[in-house]
Amino acid sequence: MAQVVNLKNNGDVQRKGVVGFSWTTLFFGPFVPLLRGDWAWFVVILIANLCTFWLAGLVFCFIYNKIFTRNLLEKGYFPEDNFSRQLLVKHGIMSGSITP
Repeated sequence: MAQVVNLKNNGDVQRKGVVGFSWTTLFFGPFVPLLRGDWAWFVVILIANLCTFWLAGLVFCFIYNKIFTRNLLEKGYFPEDNFSRQLLVKHGIMSGSITP
């Protein structure tokens, strides 16, 4: 089950990251990254799904939330609260020693 983590950057822009299985990616495929503004992964998932007759969607529903949240962290976002930090560490997206 997916859980939401609260992220923000140094400019106090807040974003929601997600960890865990992505039911939305399973049912809606490449439209999930499109709605999140993640154009690169929209193209990747769309092409992979078209080439594999949508079988790649069975893989992406397990990994896309982690990819999206990790990309937000690489762009300078960090956990807004301790609960979000613990979820990121638990799911292996972030090490426990990183501090904002």
